[in-house]
Amino acid sequence: MAASAPSAPTVDRVGRTNALVLVLAVALATGACARLAPAPAPTPAPREPGPRTLVVTATAYNSTAGQTDGRPQEAAWGDRLVPGMRAIAVSRDLEALGLVRGTRVRIAGLPGEYRVLDRTGGGSYRHIDVYMGTDVDAARSFGRKRVRIDWEPGADGDAGATLPGDGP
Repeated sequence: MAASAPSAPTVDRVGRTNALVLVLAVALATGACARLAPAPAPTPAPREPGPRTLVVTATAYNSTAGQTDGRPQEAAWGDRLVPGMRAIAVSRDLEALGLVRGTRVRIAGLPGEYRVLDRTGGGSYRHIDVYMGTDVDAARSFGRKRVRIDWEPGADGDAGATLPGDGP
């Protein structure tokens, strides 16, 4: 008996096969294109103006030769630190949050307002240093603690302003 030749596919079968291949090709192509196109970057919500509050680590420092370089009264932006003034140094990350030179800050547990006039050493995060003049004992007694600070970004900070207490 002779082997019979395989039957040729019918038009319906060929049409369905081609349609299925076409659908799969389109699905794969659009899926691949969607993965290749970068997703649009999310737009950050605008920050509401007004007072801000943050809990930070606070320590204290002095303007003594043993705690700094050869110019203990000179702060990071060139401000002259004078014992008795209410000044703080801030870590770089706090500057990005609006605690720039001249900003007025209230520190929970301490009286009055302090001015941002200095920067802390590199590597600190969410950290302020409260200026205690030349009173080393007061700075040691202050220790290291978590405190709440309040400020209003842009209200009075200005890297180019002459501030009360600046200069000699």
